[in-house]
Amino acid sequence: MPNSKTQSKTQSKAQATLKFPVHIPFVEQLGLDLHSMGHGQAELRVDLKEGHLNSWEVAHGGVLMTMLDVAMAHAARSIHMSAAGMGPGVVTIEMKTTFMRPGEGELRAVGKLLHGTATMAFCEGSIYGEDGKLCAHATATFKYLKALPARGRSVKSLQRAGADEPV
Repeated sequence: MPNSKTQSKTQSKAQATLKFPVHIPFVEQLGLDLHSMGHGQAELRVDLKEGHLNSWEVAHGGVLMTMLDVAMAHAARSIHMSAAGMGPGVVTIEMKTTFMRPGEGELRAVGKLLHGTATMAFCEGSIYGEDGKLCAHATATFKYLKALPARGRSVKSLQRAGADEPV
């Protein structure tokens, strides 16, 4: 049975998280939480579990890179929050990541839009450990897209959260 401290942490986490604006199964599987999004910025958090760890028992680099990618992508999309369907989606064109120290405990990823054009977004992101120290940093370029050409060059729509049908 959970104690009052565990219940309090669970309640505050539920109050502090937002619903992701798009359905991303991989992000849901990792257990990432969206804490803020708007005005060219976004923040994600994850409380590391065994499945997030590498053989050194610290956050796997793939978890850190995913957090950075998602935080920066949401920062890029945040400037279109008032548009119908939140405007276009984004796809990562390139990303450079630097790892400074192991990620342990609860990690916080902050993404920022540095510059945007009609078709491109240039972003940076940082991940902080539960001690507040910088674990990783990245820069990335994203392309704004209304739909994504896929297998056989058919068009795949963005899967917006809560939508019954793709837009």
